[in-house]
Amino acid sequence: MSFDQYHEPVNELSAETRTFARMIVSLTEEAEAINWYEQRISVETDKAAKAIMQNAQQEEFKHFGMDLEFLLRKKPIWRTTLKAILFQKGDIVELGSKGEEAAED
Repeated sequence: MSFDQYHEPVNELSAETRTFARMIVSLTEEAEAINWYEQRISVETDKAAKAIMQNAQQEEFKHFGMDLEFLLRKKPIWRTTLKAILFQKGDIVELGSKGEEAAED
């Protein structure tokens, strides 16, 4: 059985690579769900419905964070890059450049 997330023959991919691909797809799906809720929330006028959507969006955000953390644990170089960018003050592009440099060291 073949899936769109694979760009190489699935039977040639290791179990670790297949898990990685599934987590990338999961991360993408969580980001899409966050976006869908953001759009729904922005137009919803019923306060109760809006509160429920906001709660659901927060759940998707939590899942996004867990997926990202899993991937960062598998790719330490990504963590090095992101440490220079995330939760830092300053120009995001400049921080990104510093993150790339840190990953190259």
